[in-house]
Amino acid sequence: MPDTPILDNHMHLDPVYGRNEEAVKDFARAGGTHLLVVNKPSWHLLDREVDGPADFREVFELTVGAVEQATELLDGRAWAVLGVHPALISRLVGERDCSPAEARDLMQTGLDVAAEFVDDGRALALKSGRPHYEVADAVWEASNDVMKHAFALGAEHDCAVQLHTETSEDLSEVAEWAEARGLPEHKVVKHYSGGKLAGPTPSVLADKDRLELALTEDKPFLMETDFIDDPDRPGAVLGPKTVPRRVNWLLESGHEEAVRVAHVETPKAVYDIDTIDY
Repeated sequence: MPDTPILDNHMHLDPVYGRNEEAVKDFARAGGTHLLVVNKPSWHLLDREVDGPADFREVFELTVGAVEQATELLDGRAWAVLGVHPALISRLVGERDCSPAEARDLMQTGLDVAAEFVDDGRALALKSGRPHYEVADAVWEASNDVMKHAFALGAEHDCAVQLHTETSEDLSEVAEWAEARGLPEHKVVKHYSGGKLAGPTPSVLADKDRLELALTEDKPFLMETDFIDDPDRPGAVLGPKTVPRRVNWLLESGHEEAVRVAHVETPKAVYDIDTIDY
């Protein structure tokens, strides 16, 4: 195992249906030390849709519980990233006949609840974004409004915001929206990123091609698996051992400085966490 902290910046744990602690053990046995655990949406974790703040709160409480269990199994620790999956707007508008404005308001309410967890120290960051697939203009605009609300909350509570968005190498406009609301662009993190990105900090999916591109960019980045923890999709998107294995590969290839950037310096700059002392 390498003598370095190893952070997976975006992993899901499912304490109801998933592998949960067993996935964390796999990560730790492979050399992983730190996790950012992102809540799954209610339709996966609770088998039901959200109707108001109490439903969001139940999802967040379950995720925080999984984070506490994970921390007990790690040499470092885990943190919660809480928020609202952008696909919720399609479920609300397409399946429940909500207007885009009604869907926006409910999703912003969910972010308000998530921000309470940040405020009391039980969550590290917020999650938001917009659909990665084609939607009607009104839905797109409402999704952008939700994301802008997340940025305002991030500025208010001095925390980062992870984004689920369309595939892109340039999200400068989105970063400008964050800056306009008082959230520095480096504290906006593009989850499931390729190795090249203008604007937010990229959280690079840990496959070799994307990481090799990130190395050529010579910019701050994070690494993630986006492990889903779904018993019907074992190993999706990448398995929990992947980030530690990719760190070993990077070290064997002589990229010690890139490992330090991804697992020490960028987490400190984005989230104000010290992965060495935990």
